[in-house]
Amino acid sequence: MERKTLAHYRILEKLGEGGMGEVFLAEDTRLGRRVAVKLLTAERAGDPERLGRFRREAQAVAALNHPNIVTLYGIEEEDGLPFLIMELVEGDRLDSLIPQSGRLRPERVGRARQRSRSAARTAAVQGAGGADELA
Repeated sequence: MERKTLAHYRILEKLGEGGMGEVFLAEDTRLGRRVAVKLLTAERAGDPERLGRFRREAQAVAALNHPNIVTLYGIEEEDGLPFLIMELVEGDRLDSLIPQSGRLRPERVGRARQRSRSAARTAAVQGAGGADELA
């Protein structure tokens, strides 16, 4: 991504990418807070199926309220590129938590499993299972 801004969000750095798009650390220049911006790339935005999935994901996540599921602040579009504005979750990246051996300590796995199950239960009860943002 060559842009330095999307709407009133100043792009600071790329955090990662996945099947739906790219995620960036950004600053909301109106509210003065750091957020995560998930951008559906131009290639993907041109695919009606992926665009529909992106919008459904936004609606599903917006309906959820759980400490282990990110808060969706909004969905916007600029120059035909849709993007989600989400809570920025600070912390270590998963790849930095896994030691060279490729294994996590059992107690850490147990805590992560509990949090994931709790988030998944909430998503199921609130009717939005399967969202990428389940922690």
